[in-house]
Amino acid sequence: MSTTNNSIKNNSILVTGGTGSFGKEFIKQCLLHHQPKKVIIFSRDELKQFEMQNDPLIKKYFKQKKIRFFIGDIRDKDRLEMATQDVDIVIHAAALKQVPTAEYNPFETVKTNIIGSQNVIEACLKNNVKKVVALSTDKASSPVNLYGATKLTSDKLFISANNYKGKKNIKFSIVRYGNVLKSRGSVVPFFLEHESLGWFPITSKKMTRFNITLNQGVNFVILSLNKMWGGEVFIPKIPSYNILDLAKAINPKNNIKEIGIRGGEKLHEEMISISDSINSYEFKNYYVILPSKEYLKWNINKFLNKNKMDKGKKCKEGFNYNSLDNKPFLSVSELKKLIFNN
Repeated sequence: MSTTNNSIKNNSILVTGGTGSFGKEFIKQCLLHHQPKKVIIFSRDELKQFEMQNDPLIKKYFKQKKIRFFIGDIRDKDRLEMATQDVDIVIHAAALKQVPTAEYNPFETVKTNIIGSQNVIEACLKNNVKKVVALSTDKASSPVNLYGATKLTSDKLFISANNYKGKKNIKFSIVRYGNVLKSRGSVVPFFLEHESLGWFPITSKKMTRFNITLNQGVNFVILSLNKMWGGEVFIPKIPSYNILDLAKAINPKNNIKEIGIRGGEKLHEEMISISDSINSYEFKNYYVILPSKEYLKWNINKFLNKNKMDKGKKCKEGFNYNSLDNKPFLSVSELKKLIFNN
């Protein structure tokens, strides 16, 4: 996914959850290809920050004073307000993301994913940040678990923030995508850990999921950052896979043990619900869900036709973007290549 301009160049960027899988890759790509003025890594884990500081690339830019590390929790608004001073762009990637953990610790998840998100919004408003992109998840569409519900609430908070920014020159948008291949806590590392047992525990043989690589996710966030007007949910067009094919890609000789769907788990994920389809528009490589017209403060037609090479069109009524009906499905060989060659 190529970008036609560079919102990052000569700007100061703060990444919440900056020591996570996405944060580390996003920061590296920014430093290597987009010439930021400064990058601030905001996270609560000092060990991960220490380990990140010892990465050769990070060391190089740290010595040049282009990188700063902030220990902090998004639950702490005062610390966020301090960290966002003189910041132009915020990428909000911090969240509690494990579905079973969220089910067992519901209010802790609310405090981070909802209250923490509101803290990010208020800190950005106070310090006149120019652009804010919050990372969402396919689980936020028609959520059936607490994690998805908190992320949907977070999405709504960021979209609504555009309504009460007043005369401030700030834009809030969302990027929503599916499972990141090989990310920490995802199914691929789980299967690789179980490969030696001779069998894979699978909740349902019918299960499908969206798939995106870490590099694709980073590129799509940068694309969205360049294209955002404020109020959109950007969704990439990405392939799906069947969970059985994923298991075969890792080890076709292993047996499959079906253990039953966990609480809060879906057979198939979606990123655009039927209800959202009335405000959804399709572009060549992505979809955009626009806010309701009564809240939209800019010209939809101008937004759709701004790029002559990639004009948007309205999605059909009743459209539903889900991992089962999605047309591109990864084959076993394609999955194997993605797992072992990247």
